[in-house]
Amino acid sequence: SFISTANSVLFTNATPSFVDIEETTFGLNPKLISEKISTSTKAIIPMDYGGQSCKIDEINEVARDEKLLLIEDAAESLGASINNNKAGSFGDAAIFSFCGNKVLTTGEGGAVVTNSKEIIEKIKLIRSHGRFDKINYFENTENSTYQDLGYNWRMSSITAALGISQLNKLDKIIKMRQKNAAFISSKLKKFPQIITPISPDGYEHIYQMYTIRLATNKMRDDLKNHLLAKRIFSKVYFEPIHLTPFYREKFNFKEGYLPVTEQISRQILTIPLFPNMTMEEKNYLVDSISEFFDDE
Repeated sequence: SFISTANSVLFTNATPSFVDIEETTFGLNPKLISEKISTSTKAIIPMDYGGQSCKIDEINEVARDEKLLLIEDAAESLGASINNNKAGSFGDAAIFSFCGNKVLTTGEGGAVVTNSKEIIEKIKLIRSHGRFDKINYFENTENSTYQDLGYNWRMSSITAALGISQLNKLDKIIKMRQKNAAFISSKLKKFPQIITPISPDGYEHIYQMYTIRLATNKMRDDLKNHLLAKRIFSKVYFEPIHLTPFYREKFNFKEGYLPVTEQISRQILTIPLFPNMTMEEKNYLVDSISEFFDDE
């Protein structure tokens, strides 16, 4: 995950407890969660990776059995689904990101969704200086009261308008991404050294990112350098949070703590994919990857 998922826990003066991932969706492994639960555990925060839901239905069962809150980090999966149930609809609350590389973007920012009136009212206070508005604050300040400590985390009207303008096109954008991903996967499947994105039965992947898994760390790094020489930018998403300098120092994490996470992070590479990718661009990407393996 991106480090903000864990940092959000620290900002509440709580302590994050990390659980290893499974190798299909790169999400939390539901079978490993219970062993990390203690009497002080309050919530489970699974993350959806790259445009696909984690095994959230199974994780939800654990949360209900353990009477814990379930907060979905659906930052990367707006529009994804499991058996027609949309990402963000499983937990007590969920977050979406509208960062620059997301399927729907406002440059920066995001949204929280929930069916809980209690949660949403608390979030309203946090986002705007702890202020409760009976009507629009900018219409009449006398009908507002300050009830708690909050922040200035409001989305501007201009930013919101940019996001709203994309809502009617979201399904079209996703279909374009899925079509491009299907083409790339069809061309890369001939290489046994590459594992292309895997979607379990009933899962709809929106391909916010297109991430491949290589056989070895050296192969991943060599391919990354080869693509860069061809003027194709690729990136490693993500470094394990527990091995970042901050978390190593704060919690004394060592390599080997999350073996699957660490192994996959050494093998994955996110390659270009975007809605209006031309056939020429797709072929150039695929041909450049083919050239790398043909030269091995």
